[in-house]
Amino acid sequence: MSVPRSVALERTFYTLSAPVLAAAPNLFADSPVNTVVQLAGAAGVSGWVLAAKSNEPGAGRKILRWSPLVTAAAIDLAAGYTVGWGPWCLDGLLAASWAAAGLFVMPFSRHARRRHRPALATPAPAPQLQEAPKPSLAQPDDGADNFTRQVRWLWEERGLPGRTIVVMATPHAGMPNDLSLLLRASEAGRPISSLTEEAVAAAFGVDITDVRIEDVPRQYGREGGPGWKEVHVTPDLNERRRKAPTTHEWWADRIGGDRGPVPGSQFIKKIRDHDRKVTHYIAQVPDELGEPRVNQDNLAAALKTKYDDGRLFVTVDGNQVLVSLWDSSPLAQIFPATRELLTPDKDGRWVTGYLGNGQPARNRVYTDRGAAHGLFVAPSGGGKTQLMGLHVAADALFGAVVWLAAEAPDEKAAKLGEYTDRYGVGALYMIRLLRTLDALMEIRGEMVWEDGRVYDWDPKLAGCPYRMLSAYLDEFLSAARHGDYGADIMDLAEKVSVKGRKYGIGLKVAGQSIYVQDGFTQLLCENLRENCIPVILKVAPKKIADMFKALGISSDNTPDALPRSFSPAEAGRIERVMRGEPEPPTDSNTGGAGWIVEAKHPEVLRTLFMDFKTGLDAYFPDMVASLTDYEIRELEARDLWFDWTEPPRPGEFGPEPDDEDDDWDGEDKPKKGGGKPRRPGKSPARRDAVTSPLQALEAIKNLSGV
Repeated sequence: MSVPRSVALERTFYTLSAPVLAAAPNLFADSPVNTVVQLAGAAGVSGWVLAAKSNEPGAGRKILRWSPLVTAAAIDLAAGYTVGWGPWCLDGLLAASWAAAGLFVMPFSRHARRRHRPALATPAPAPQLQEAPKPSLAQPDDGADNFTRQVRWLWEERGLPGRTIVVMATPHAGMPNDLSLLLRASEAGRPISSLTEEAVAAAFGVDITDVRIEDVPRQYGREGGPGWKEVHVTPDLNERRRKAPTTHEWWADRIGGDRGPVPGSQFIKKIRDHDRKVTHYIAQVPDELGEPRVNQDNLAAALKTKYDDGRLFVTVDGNQVLVSLWDSSPLAQIFPATRELLTPDKDGRWVTGYLGNGQPARNRVYTDRGAAHGLFVAPSGGGKTQLMGLHVAADALFGAVVWLAAEAPDEKAAKLGEYTDRYGVGALYMIRLLRTLDALMEIRGEMVWEDGRVYDWDPKLAGCPYRMLSAYLDEFLSAARHGDYGADIMDLAEKVSVKGRKYGIGLKVAGQSIYVQDGFTQLLCENLRENCIPVILKVAPKKIADMFKALGISSDNTPDALPRSFSPAEAGRIERVMRGEPEPPTDSNTGGAGWIVEAKHPEVLRTLFMDFKTGLDAYFPDMVASLTDYEIRELEARDLWFDWTEPPRPGEFGPEPDDEDDDWDGEDKPKKGGGKPRRPGKSPARRDAVTSPLQALEAIKNLSGV
């Protein structure tokens, strides 16, 4: 039997090279032969690396082809490090083994080609005529690859679903059962109308959800339109997607779908803030869909939380949406107040608290229209006095004069009063404070600035002869219902809210309501709302819609109610029920939580915590600002600057009535030293409100004198 030339040459090479491989390192240590052998071995290692990285078939054959060179280099290095010929003539044994292995395996001759050459003694088969294959509709002779031909055969065996034929089939890399099909109608010029996911799924034996049919746009060199369809069969991909989806896939399946919490949205990126323990998801919707529509309850379910846990917050910016998921609710955290946070910056802004998304929530001591007013709304225990303390400290750190009037004694309010220029309790004190503010507007309107002119107050304009003044009225609506002073309190507050900002006077009103029907005038409510950043704390769920409507917030922007507690429910309720144990008490921990209303969109926030028990020195400046000497002299001249806690002075609220004067009699007679008689158009105190038909009839009789 003749031997191929390549085999004979390779055997000769191994036979002649073995003695050289054994002798060269021992006889000539610095011989160039050793260098050549080692370089050849390095080339063989490089060939191994390239073969291992290659995705093409035949990597094993390539590795075997390079193995003689790598083995020879290894033997050459070993022979160079052994003493002499090595123990038991190891160098010669290794070289002989290398030659024998090469002769037996013959890596190059047998593995240089994919198919061995036929033996020379084997006669070539005589060509025979074969019957031409019958033309097949599913397998046209267009030179398609083997995979496409197999799919065409299967498609034909399944009855050509939808009366279509396979133009091309493409397997998906790494997914042995996934493929894409390019189909066209079996009849030219006819649209594909009866092809369904069910028919394709039945043809390939997969679920309907594993099939997706898409339209084919017209491309250069290929038709498109209704006579063509592209089908994706992806059982492996869907199986992996169900078990271990990527974030993009999870968002598309659970959130961005047509029925998802944010329909039409496309995931952009996910960011984990380890320091703040929050995960941010950023997505966007196409411009043609407009502003993203967010169903927060469904979104919370997709993120495996509850909306009322206070851990999920959504921020919409144009066509983008930011979803922030906290490990624990930021509204349950305590944010200590500091002088740095409370000190206003160059624009008059300071940190009131932190929003649900972690951003600092800022209020202001002045606006571009003058001194800022204030509006604080919270029920009893909602954190109103805490919030008022933050504002008092911010005004004091700005250098403003601060006055505080409370309708009733309060421990925290009294503590704040120690850091203000004036503090008092009661409706009488409040009306005196407001009358002084009314006079101050007149006084300041005539005070000349350094350049000899008179200006409206502007903190950025040099040469102002007076300080900003902030007047705080706690439980204002209760004082506005006072039988003797309530009407005047409301009138004066309305007047100061209209003009005070121009003279550096800010009116800060705190109460449990902002409803006009509860005592606010419409003008007072509008002026406060437009010249301040209102803060609403812990509103009852049933009052939220009306409360924000009174603030001018549209129904679309009206927020949902806050949860009754931000603490997560304790696990093990089933076990407690089975053991007959009571549920643990609920920690409400919602004091200071509410909304800050800047512009027209309320944002959830948690206000800073001011520790009244340890003292307030750290929050306030060392000096308490007061009025200028000129202002005090002018107020004394008007008999308005004195101890406002004194009983009413004779004639303070109008001329004293003469006891013998019959012009005033009965209930219309004002109290001695008290308020002046009500002027026409003034509404009576709400404590005499009519609540029944009999009371209405009695009131009519009294008015008519019957």
